[in-house]
Amino acid sequence: MKTYQLSAEPRTDLGKKAAKALRAENKIPVVLNGGEIVELPYTAALKPGEKIVEIGRGRGLVTTDLAVSNEDVRKLIYTPDIYAIELDINGEKRNAVLREIQFHPVKDSILHIDLLEVNDKKPVVVEVPVQLEGHAEGVKAGGKLNLSMKKIKVKAPYTAIPERVVINIDNLGLGKTLQIGDLHFEGLELMNAKNAVVCAVQLTRAARGAQAKA
Repeated sequence: MKTYQLSAEPRTDLGKKAAKALRAENKIPVVLNGGEIVELPYTAALKPGEKIVEIGRGRGLVTTDLAVSNEDVRKLIYTPDIYAIELDINGEKRNAVLREIQFHPVKDSILHIDLLEVNDKKPVVVEVPVQLEGHAEGVKAGGKLNLSMKKIKVKAPYTAIPERVVINIDNLGLGKTLQIGDLHFEGLELMNAKNAVVCAVQLTRAARGAQAKA
């Protein structure tokens, strides 16, 4: 994946009122998840913006509340590409991927962003764009190619996740489908249902007519 540099500042003033004030400054509330799992009660000092979220069985997860500039994240969000994010939090470097974005239901402005902290050992699930290559046999026979899944979910350490998955469709015949279960990519675990259709060559009227004549 490409790397995206993003500056963030710790956020200690929480709640709806504080979030609204932050957005008025053209900033976006962010939560960085996936931090260290600790035993409770936790008595060590927390960094600015950090808090402990209880996850059960006497354990807690360290998350970090942040704020980022609206302008700084536009190229990260409004793009078909996926990125590994290198966060700069007051000079401290943290690696993350985009987990979820909450948009305003009417204005379509960004209300909140969830990031997931990553490292080169722990696998993460990411949606990766699909790129088809080749010329399907079914299209040559008069069929129409239909891409049903523009992205597929893959699981791997973030350093092993490609910018896109490339699928060759040369052998895809007329009326045939290509499903998740038909695919394999070295080092990636595909997380979609095996019978999910990625693409298909649909019969057209012209193709049906040609088949009938044949």
